[in-house]
Amino acid sequence: MKGNIIFRLSFHVLVVSYKELMILDTGTHLVMGIAIGGLALVDPVVADSSVMFGAVMAGTILGQQAPDIDTVLKLRNNAVYIRHHRGITHSIPAVLLWPIAITAVLMLFFPEANLFHLWLWTQIAVFLHVFVDIFNAYGTQALRPLSKKWIALGVINTFDPYIFGFHCIGIMLWVFGTDPVWTFGIMYVIIVCYYILRFMVQRAVKHAVHSAIQDEEYVIVAPTMRFFYWRIAAASKTHYYVGRAYRRSVNIYDKFEIVPLPRTPHVHAAMQDANLRSFVSFSPLYRWEISELPSGLTEVRLIDLRYRSNNRYPFVAVAHVNDNLEVVNSYTGWIFSEDKLQQKLQIGASD
Repeated sequence: MKGNIIFRLSFHVLVVSYKELMILDTGTHLVMGIAIGGLALVDPVVADSSVMFGAVMAGTILGQQAPDIDTVLKLRNNAVYIRHHRGITHSIPAVLLWPIAITAVLMLFFPEANLFHLWLWTQIAVFLHVFVDIFNAYGTQALRPLSKKWIALGVINTFDPYIFGFHCIGIMLWVFGTDPVWTFGIMYVIIVCYYILRFMVQRAVKHAVHSAIQDEEYVIVAPTMRFFYWRIAAASKTHYYVGRAYRRSVNIYDKFEIVPLPRTPHVHAAMQDANLRSFVSFSPLYRWEISELPSGLTEVRLIDLRYRSNNRYPFVAVAHVNDNLEVVNSYTGWIFSEDKLQQKLQIGASD
């Protein structure tokens, strides 16, 4: 996915691809791992032993990264990745098993480490990874196996520059000699206050959306990298609405009539395709387009309404079905140009 999501930050334009956004999210979990490792010095068992501190720091860093190991699913294809990312690796059993596995491996390298305290701080790191992911717009299936419902509170962006910045400042202060326990303790109090503020802003935006649309039944208010800018996708009984909010000001850019997906043999065949099934399992708000191609194939296209960027809707699922009701090729993922999408379909790509 080479396209770009453009966010204006003060007087600059920051261009961030989806792949780069995932890298930045990994960076956030890295600095969180370091901060939790520093905070672990409040534990006398950790503070009194350099070996123990090294083991715990390794445990907190690995614990913050482990749940996202499912990112390797992208090497297989987008359909598998979309269906399973932040799924089982963020589940209740995984949150309990990751610390045990990491601790077992680290004890091979740090045999003198205290087993319980190493496990404890690794457990805290893993738990905080999954807990923090609940607050962003992507969300997790954190309640599996009790429920496969996606939990996404949507108050922070997948990568939040403020949270990342707070951690970087805290780490720099530690490097320059401040007490890590006090430094990171105060930092996390500030971050908790930041989360509360984000909930307040989100609530105000939802009220503004209600005032603008009136008859909405379902609303998604998703954050961006800019503090007061939010993406809006909503549905009433008859229409979909897509827009953006700045503070309490709401602009609706697109309005689509809600039309049921036709129940035709070609559509039925397309909807059985793995790419489209993964898309539907992930996207709560989408519209469809059906067209007959010059080649004689029927194209079924599903368009997620949550990710409008530069007058385009980059997250799509497309299937081409022939007259024998066979899916010739299909794709799902983030695509920022029609030419790129057609290239993916022509080569039968599903990465």
